[in-house]
Amino acid sequence: MENLPGVIALLIIVAAILTPIAIVWIVFWYKARQREMEMHESLKMREFEHLQRLRELDLEIERTKARGSEKTG
Repeated sequence: MENLPGVIALLIIVAAILTPIAIVWIVFWYKARQREMEMHESLKMREFEHLQRLRELDLEIERTKARGSEKTG
């Protein structure tokens, strides 16, 4: 009990040091998470565009084959 004020003072100092560190860590984590979500969104859009281009190329190949078979038939 005699040492209680010293322990409380030490806890206050440790809390004062750890609080800004925790705040910076939380902000950093939040921003990193936002960047990760934006990257996922970007990759999904790029994948969608890629698949759309592949479908268009497949259609073009089918059209070309159909034209080729018309000329030979």
